[in-house]
Amino acid sequence: MHIGCSLGSLLSVNQVIACSKILSSTNIHSIWIPETWGMENFSMLSVVSGKSTTQKIGSSIINIYSRSPSTIAMGAMTVDTLSNGRLILGLGTSSLPIVEDFHGAIFEKPVQRMKEYVEIIRLILSGKPINYSGEIYNLKNFTSLIKPFRENIPIYLAAINQKMVDLAWSTGDGVIFYLRPLNEMKQTITKMQSKKKIDVTCQIITCIAEDSDNAIKRAKKTLAFYISVGKIYREFLAKNGFKNETDNIFDEFKKSGFKSNHECVTDSMLQSLCIAGTPEESQKKLQNFIDSGINLPIIQFNPVGDTMESFMLLKKTFLDEK
Repeated sequence: MHIGCSLGSLLSVNQVIACSKILSSTNIHSIWIPETWGMENFSMLSVVSGKSTTQKIGSSIINIYSRSPSTIAMGAMTVDTLSNGRLILGLGTSSLPIVEDFHGAIFEKPVQRMKEYVEIIRLILSGKPINYSGEIYNLKNFTSLIKPFRENIPIYLAAINQKMVDLAWSTGDGVIFYLRPLNEMKQTITKMQSKKKIDVTCQIITCIAEDSDNAIKRAKKTLAFYISVGKIYREFLAKNGFKNETDNIFDEFKKSGFKSNHECVTDSMLQSLCIAGTPEESQKKLQNFIDSGINLPIIQFNPVGDTMESFMLLKKTFLDEK
């Protein structure tokens, strides 16, 4: 079983670079770099590709509202060339607050937009002249000035609701899940994979410490953050067994912000969505996600205490040979 590692937004640029260099000496399958409202993704992917060796480099995720499809295709070709063909292009819609408040775009027609992005990016990667007419985008006489390292860069789609899940299976090379209850995820994977086989990844909030309580508290804070600011996660989880928890977390967030809303995260919710605990406990919890049908679990590194000490414990837990 392959394992990936996501070096997330809780890290500085230099910490991401340092962790990437450490990962380069392991047999980890892939290093994933997110993009929120801090580090820019393509520049970080380029740096990480230079610090690693054989590992694949993944974007988790490039959102499709802050860049044109042509710009994403150019960025993908550049990083794929610099990494000697190791890029996995992860695309997603992000969320309304980020798209509209942070980027000044209009969050509309996400499924149709994603469909056209994938079509256009693949056409550009083919190296042929592009004339494209869609509902959202129309391109005329576009031809890349550089030859792609590969004409077929794998494209994985981040998916939450069913329409995007369907699109991931119909047009993507893979899917990226996040904050999806274990039971629901297993049912969805079984159902969708029976129609067509694609790569199935899930990015998992992961907090490891020798003191289990410290790891659990850190994971609950991260989970409560996403539920509080992410309406799409909040609504999806409410529909799939965690309505009381999401209501309580959001209500507490509206009262006091992030001070104490993590205390509303129940143990059952944490077990279904995250990996948190001692190294031994975390290894067992990872197996639960693997058993759900995921091809590639992606460990989302959340530091507990000192960042680099915490990362070395994560490496020892999942990547050092036993």
